[in-house]
Amino acid sequence: MNPTPHPVAQAVRALAPYRQYLCEACGYVYDEALGDPDGGLPPGTRYEDIPDDWACPLCGVTKADFRLYDAPDIEALRARGDAGVVVVTRGGEAGVVIVGAGRAGWQTAEALRALSPTLPIALVSQCAGDVYDKPMLSVAMARGLADDALVRERGADAAARLRVRLLAHTQAIRICPDTRILRTTRGNLRYAHLVLAHGANARLPEGLAPDLCWRVNHLAAYRRLRARLDGAPREVLIVGAGLIGSELANDLAIGGHRVTLLDTCEQPLARWQDLGVGEQLLDAWRDLSIRFVGGVQVQSLQRVGERYRLTTADGQRFAADEVVVAAGLHTPNRLARSAGLDWDNGIRVASRNLRTSVDRIHALGDCIAIDGQPSRYIEPIARQARAIAADICGAEPVPYVPRAPVVRVKTTSLPLTLH
Repeated sequence: MNPTPHPVAQAVRALAPYRQYLCEACGYVYDEALGDPDGGLPPGTRYEDIPDDWACPLCGVTKADFRLYDAPDIEALRARGDAGVVVVTRGGEAGVVIVGAGRAGWQTAEALRALSPTLPIALVSQCAGDVYDKPMLSVAMARGLADDALVRERGADAAARLRVRLLAHTQAIRICPDTRILRTTRGNLRYAHLVLAHGANARLPEGLAPDLCWRVNHLAAYRRLRARLDGAPREVLIVGAGLIGSELANDLAIGGHRVTLLDTCEQPLARWQDLGVGEQLLDAWRDLSIRFVGGVQVQSLQRVGERYRLTTADGQRFAADEVVVAAGLHTPNRLARSAGLDWDNGIRVASRNLRTSVDRIHALGDCIAIDGQPSRYIEPIARQARAIAADICGAEPVPYVPRAPVVRVKTTSLPLTLH
């Protein structure tokens, strides 16, 4: 427990402007004005009053990993120059091109801009590039969040703030490393350095047609699913009871829908079976409309009238209004192949600076693998971005060190922090 401040100090603090604090592990920003109601911190909770054992809502680290945050001030950076940082952009204004406008892409842009106010940065995004926290997609209903409330900053606004050229709704097609050109659906982009932050795609088990089921891996897909679920309660079938599938099941059930959750393992969250997490979660779900069926393998999915019928390998049949797949991720390799990048269960990178096997190309986030191990969690991204920015800008190295992630399971029926 934190000591109770003196009444005078409390009065002074109440008049002070609210501040923001950055989680150095994952990049989450704690806003004193908003608090963290699900974590027990009502709006207006000052950072000093947060208990030491409070956990980051996204990655699960503690208060000790937060620091006071001020968004990059471009004019202030210009006033002090580039602080001795020398950015090599041979060939004019090529600068840095980032592929992907998820957390990894924007974190890299922020880290680069913090080191240099003049570095040309372009960001290529398949979507509008809006800034949002993807882990919130699987808990938004339980938290009463409208889909628009998930967006923390519009892509165009973030680009203006950071003075980044945003190419929204643009597909990266091919990398030509010899000429340092990225081919896109909006023309060619020259680069001095290229950063791949395009993430991974939701995996689709064999037997499931992509046009018959939902894969909630980005905001646009989530918005479409929410639109379909608005109105009367629906029967939803979720394939995959890992972290995302379990959170979605909890979220949809609290939102009034009837959920059937299937998995090849006998319990949800099977990765942490030795901790007894699955049994705890099933017990917490007893009063929710969630039916869990474990030990089944999907065989086929068919549309029957306005509904869907899923058949398992052992002959069981399940009917639903909507089918959602949360069966893990796979990394697309088209761009990596076009550049001849080494591949090892993802784009192979050096752990220290996130360099790929090809000169002037870095990668981070869901699309990479270090020693064959994919990097699928939120926590490492901010540290990876800082390592890349320092390497590109020739600043003091900030080596990235892989470490076992802390996983925050955001099931409101039973919030868990796992290692």
